[in-house]
Amino acid sequence: IQISDNWPGYSLDLFTYPQHYYGDLEYVLIPHGIIVDRTERLAKDIVQDIGDNDIVVLCVLKGGYKFCADLVEHIKNLSRNSERFISMKVDFVRLKSYHNDQSMQDMQIMGGDDLSKLTGKVSFLCVLLTLFFLFYKDIVGTGRTMKVLLNNIEKYKPKMIKVASLLVKRTSRPDGYRPDYYGFEIPDLFVVGYALDYNEHFRDLNHICVINDHGKAKYRV
Repeated sequence: IQISDNWPGYSLDLFTYPQHYYGDLEYVLIPHGIIVDRTERLAKDIVQDIGDNDIVVLCVLKGGYKFCADLVEHIKNLSRNSERFISMKVDFVRLKSYHNDQSMQDMQIMGGDDLSKLTGKVSFLCVLLTLFFLFYKDIVGTGRTMKVLLNNIEKYKPKMIKVASLLVKRTSRPDGYRPDYYGFEIPDLFVVGYALDYNEHFRDLNHICVINDHGKAKYRV
């Protein structure tokens, strides 16, 4: 689903959201209900594609945890209601990438120490924002960020690696990379909510929203 650059979004007055964020947001870009429905469809596509393979879901924290949890739950529901049982294991890694709303030059990968379970398995890398678009400057031009993470996974020789992302940021820069499954292509905006944060704030916001300048100043560190 593509959200155009001139999409005005939804008025905040149409939705409920935590009162402590009043005055910090511009508008709702994607309401929670639409996120849930789209994630369910992604789960269906994944189940259709994996065949009889067991899968390992590698969740990228912290921003990916809600999307990962919802996606895994939908896959489990589809498995329970079909003749084919899908065995899933979940592991976690964390990437340190942002200071305020600016990307850092270097990416730090933390966690996921025991990834030997990936050997011979179908692996799903579950992120909220596609990493290639999440980082900009020279990193976007080369795709270095995603390559670093995938190279760390590939050394364990999984049978297959697929990337599932809820969001892809659209930029004018050449990309060279797209996830295998993604929910929404969005404009090049700094968004928060649905576990996406700004300095650890807004993770408790169910909708995906655009933060305003007041919100950035309020929670800047």
